[in-house]
Amino acid sequence: MPAQIIETNKAPFNKVEVDPVTLDIMENALRNARIEMDATLVRTAMSPGIREQGDAFPLIADRAGKMVVGQFGSFIDGFLRSYPGTIEEGDMIFLSDPYSCDGAVSHNNDWLVLLPVYRGGRLVAWTAMFGHQSDIGGKVAGSIPIDSKSVFEEGVRIPPVKIYQKGVYNEEMVKVVLHQSRKPDWCAADLNALIASCRVAARRVDEMCGRFGEDEFASATDLLLARNHRAMKHLIETSIGEEPVSFSDYICDDGVGFGPYKISCKMWREGGKVILDFEGTDPQAPSSINFFLNENMFKMFFGIYMIMVFDPQILFNDGFYDLVDVRIPEGSLLKPKYPAALAGRTHALGRIFDILGGLLGQRQPEFLNGAGFSSSPHLMYSGFDKSGEWFQLFQIGFGGIPGRPFGDGPDGHSLWPGFTNVPNEFLEKYFPLRIERYEAKPDSGGAGLFRGGNGIHMTYRFLEPGTVAIHDDRWFTYPWGVNGGQPGDRATKILERADGSTEVVGNKQDGIEVREGDLLHFITWGGGGWGNPLERDPELVALEIRQGLVTVKGARDYGVVIAGDGSVDGPATESLRAEMAENAVETDGPFNFGPDIETLRANCLEETGLPAPVQPGTVAA
Repeated sequence: MPAQIIETNKAPFNKVEVDPVTLDIMENALRNARIEMDATLVRTAMSPGIREQGDAFPLIADRAGKMVVGQFGSFIDGFLRSYPGTIEEGDMIFLSDPYSCDGAVSHNNDWLVLLPVYRGGRLVAWTAMFGHQSDIGGKVAGSIPIDSKSVFEEGVRIPPVKIYQKGVYNEEMVKVVLHQSRKPDWCAADLNALIASCRVAARRVDEMCGRFGEDEFASATDLLLARNHRAMKHLIETSIGEEPVSFSDYICDDGVGFGPYKISCKMWREGGKVILDFEGTDPQAPSSINFFLNENMFKMFFGIYMIMVFDPQILFNDGFYDLVDVRIPEGSLLKPKYPAALAGRTHALGRIFDILGGLLGQRQPEFLNGAGFSSSPHLMYSGFDKSGEWFQLFQIGFGGIPGRPFGDGPDGHSLWPGFTNVPNEFLEKYFPLRIERYEAKPDSGGAGLFRGGNGIHMTYRFLEPGTVAIHDDRWFTYPWGVNGGQPGDRATKILERADGSTEVVGNKQDGIEVREGDLLHFITWGGGGWGNPLERDPELVALEIRQGLVTVKGARDYGVVIAGDGSVDGPATESLRAEMAENAVETDGPFNFGPDIETLRANCLEETGLPAPVQPGTVAA
């Protein structure tokens, strides 16, 4: 049963003319309101994940729930189709359960606030914000257990409820929710920040309606959505062929011994509509790496990728959704059946962007990117300090962005453009640890005409005993290169004990006990290279050696020989490049994935220090 929208003013909105200048002003006012939502959030939240890193996503939608500005696409229309209650002025919706909103949020840690914006008794818009909560209870600190077998192990689940009903705050319900968390003070502050951000945007919408008129605002949002529709229709018709193309990539493992898990997608165009079919994707995992992919969210991912590659001036919004048909098999890794575990879905979420790049670039290789830092690796560190106070860190790591048609990939960057790193000074002040190293790992970016970005080597020295959890990927498969570029280096995690012993630890592992003085080397992966590395300027390679981004040994991947004084040895470089060109092995198509899966399995223990994952679906891991 769909939601019932209660309006005391039944007058319909009139479609009116909005001149281009006014439309431009309103568009930028909406963009600024979205930016103000972010600013309000980071100035109000307390958890490092939101306050320092910006792990939260706003949107402003029209009265029908279509996103006009934002990032992840709108889930409001889906919410309205399934919410059985009423929506009235003064209401605000609060939820976190992915299964209750068709994957609009994809694990319980993401708390979502929805605010209907009323003016004069009529619904004129929606504002929404969701952000990652650092702890919502469950079996492990941080609430992202690797080995959870169902969503019930992953902390408090909040169905769509009214946190405000006709303006009255549901304080008792909030108390119950916060009581589940190990960090209720953080959760309370972050929840208030989400609410404040939505209210700020609602105020700006109200001001726009007052300045330009309610009919003008409604007509402007229709025009912005229609403009996006026209632009995307043109991009789809000119950039996507009717002949199907397909692409597959992998999640390395599920943290309980199985892997890799394949994600496959086929793409083709029928008339003016693009079809994206995930048939062939592996069945859901027994652990928490499943990603409940909301179809509208994937449509927005597709649209953002198209826009950023082909026409960055287009405004992100939901206007083009009817041009995209997304098909995801039930029971697969991307549409698991309730109550499958979902907490560790970040790896599949990130890999979706590599899948899109591999699909969209096949017809136009000049626009093709390598595989990049398609994840948000997590580090959790928790325990009691010497004074008996509980501490708990949640941090997102950075890595190498892929080489691109127009230049090198940035070193040590986030998957999400808006994320920032937690300053080391912040970490050292508020948590019992010291950052001994934070630097790009040389040679970890794939060699190419345009180099893949390097991963990060971050070393933590723990000053108190505690428990560490690690969530990362790309330790088994390689981030692939394109158009002659080489794959980037893989991720690794090394624990160096205070007693001098060392051990390689898993990239998905809970419950790692650390003692005072232990070191964790948290090394992320690099981006794939773009283009033939033998075409890269040798002097640029020499400069990057001086900058610590490439080593003298790594320079040979570019066919560059460095003399003892650090300069390029011209004759030796020319000779080496000629030899490498003569012995080059042709790849099948534009992609260089590195060794095949069975070769990776055979060499896994020797190369990574970890046992190879077992093929999913087999009996034992």
